[in-house]
Amino acid sequence: MLTEAPPRPRIRPAPHRAAAPPSSLLEAGRNVWRVATAPRVAVLSDGAAYFAAVREAMLNARHSIHIVGWDIDSRARLVGETPPEDGLPEELGAFLSALVERRPGLSVKLLLWDYSVLYALERELLPTLHLRWNVPEAVELCLDNKTPFGASHHQKIVVVDGQVAFSGGLDLTIRRWDRNAHDPSDPARVDPAGKPYPPFHDVQMMVDGEAAAALAEIVQTRWNRACGECLEPAGPASPGHDPWPHGVEPDLYDATIGIARTEPALNGKPEVREVEALYCDMIGAAERMIYVENQFLTSGRIARALIRRMKERPALETLIVAPKTHHTWLEHRTMLAGRIRFMRALRRAGLGDRVRLTFPHVANGGAESEVMVHSKVMVVDDRLLRIASSNLCNRSMGTDTECDLMVEARDAAQRAAVARIRDQLIAEHTGVTPGVVATRIQSTGSILRAVAGLSAGGKTLRDVEDGDDPARSILPMIEKAADPRRPIQSGEFLADYLGHPDVVPPSGRPWPLLARAAIMLAPVVLLILLWKATPVASYLTPEAMRAALTAGGSWGPAVSVGLFLLLGFVAFPVNVLILGTAAAFGTWPGLAYAAVGALLSAAATYGAGRKLGPSPLRRMFGPRINRVSQAVNRNGILTVTAIRLLPIAPFTLVNLVAGAMRIRFLDYMLGTALGLMPGIALLSLVGEGLSRILENPSPRNIGMLILVLGAWAGIIWGLQKLFRRMRRE
Repeated sequence: MLTEAPPRPRIRPAPHRAAAPPSSLLEAGRNVWRVATAPRVAVLSDGAAYFAAVREAMLNARHSIHIVGWDIDSRARLVGETPPEDGLPEELGAFLSALVERRPGLSVKLLLWDYSVLYALERELLPTLHLRWNVPEAVELCLDNKTPFGASHHQKIVVVDGQVAFSGGLDLTIRRWDRNAHDPSDPARVDPAGKPYPPFHDVQMMVDGEAAAALAEIVQTRWNRACGECLEPAGPASPGHDPWPHGVEPDLYDATIGIARTEPALNGKPEVREVEALYCDMIGAAERMIYVENQFLTSGRIARALIRRMKERPALETLIVAPKTHHTWLEHRTMLAGRIRFMRALRRAGLGDRVRLTFPHVANGGAESEVMVHSKVMVVDDRLLRIASSNLCNRSMGTDTECDLMVEARDAAQRAAVARIRDQLIAEHTGVTPGVVATRIQSTGSILRAVAGLSAGGKTLRDVEDGDDPARSILPMIEKAADPRRPIQSGEFLADYLGHPDVVPPSGRPWPLLARAAIMLAPVVLLILLWKATPVASYLTPEAMRAALTAGGSWGPAVSVGLFLLLGFVAFPVNVLILGTAAAFGTWPGLAYAAVGALLSAAATYGAGRKLGPSPLRRMFGPRINRVSQAVNRNGILTVTAIRLLPIAPFTLVNLVAGAMRIRFLDYMLGTALGLMPGIALLSLVGEGLSRILENPSPRNIGMLILVLGAWAGIIWGLQKLFRRMRRE
């Protein structure tokens, strides 16, 4: 636990991976990814302890800091019980900026889940602005969108120099900081707007040695997959260098650590359900008591594992610490309903008197509050200690990426340490000392009798009263969508189509074609709105456009081409220019002029991107831009053509990126020509009649537009079939 301690001699990591003892629960490849040793292990309870420890570890960094999170907020204050005295800013973004300025050569990588719009209100507005543009180049942010539709990256990992690592339930974000006291009126517990938030409890584990190196490997794999570049493993430790924070005394030494993951199936890779398997195995190994802290309880498989084991062991008891309730409308009809069913199953199995579901309650003077439990902890007897990112819900078992650490005690000293950590957590919720908890458990032989009536300093564990009837959702599918056992397969077409511009999306399925048609229709809808709501109609009649483009007589075609060239630098929609050219000069002359103008504009903005170089674009779009460059360089003309066929990015942006990433000019121009020609031809065919569609959206004219869009989708479908066949060959 976090305490003041004198400097300790550095403990070197074991040089080889430790083999688990013969009776070990850990089985690499089934319930854990890897078994590793950690010379030191510390359990950090609550944000003040974790933020202080991670700040000191970062201050000790010499080479690299890698941060992975469900959420990362530049405004998160890295402070402990008292303000820091290192002279650097408190807020994460400013702290990292000052740190890399102080220590040249230090590299900071931030990997943030490219989150769903559903979570936008919970996050920092425009994190890329604060964590990409407002920091030095040594601090890099990459948004990780490599998840199936409906899944999230839920891991919370920090690795310093590849030697010390943190993992658990805490993100480096706002509204997470709190002290162990959980004082309901603590003036320091406020968000960046100065608004107080309720007491908040969470737990993180810190490890070094092989376990830290293994967590570094998980981060490297995710970074390389998301950003399209090779993040090299940390080199050997420098002699005498130890980033372990001196303010943290280890809870265990020379511990055996199992690392369990959840990874959903994606792009042909099978799913990984080590998290679920390890939970079931831990429960199956329980003899006397199971202590759980978790935000959500909805997994039917975990409930069945508990029922089965508690029937096998009549003396086995389970104490669960969770939030009092789930307050939002969505959680109330999904996670709360699932928790009610979870507990109802246990009671109907006759286990109601041996399982207690509680929430922490705190009071100080006239103020009182429940404590928000966000931690993911499981302690089985005095043998197994798990600090996790995973909740006991369905999505943590097979939908979201997770990373859990479990200590398997191997001797009496480690078993005593595991029991002590459990007792410290219970003591935090009840206000007594860990010694009192230990004495009561020993004297009663029961974890439930030990905590019954245990209270001091205004703290107590109270029974959760959810009732026995889950609230029924108006839409039954909401619960399945919010807490799926596996990713929502029916929606993967949107993730495949919109989320991965570096590969040719699958064709042959109807939804991608409809999505492309909708995107193709969007500019037309905008034009109709402009036409009806603004005076633009008087300036964009065929007569006005023809007059403007042909005012110079024989210079009209040159003027048209010049407009493509000029407006291309301000990202003017190329489709509008094509339509205007066709309207002014007729279908076939317009097609030729539009083709020449579009290709010249593409070449000019490519040159501008090449002149700018990759740095400004990397700062704007992050390391993920590498994926586009690598795919195009690998597949050349084919991929450029595919990107041009699919309106996945603005015309000008694609040109700038292609130039900045130094894609081969000949491949780029040939692919651009092949990709643009079908669209130019189709738009030119309707260019002269577009004004009639806008002025008179009759069924006949609308049908004509739908017919053109259908032809566009059909051409794309056929070309993609051809391209995939060529690629395979």
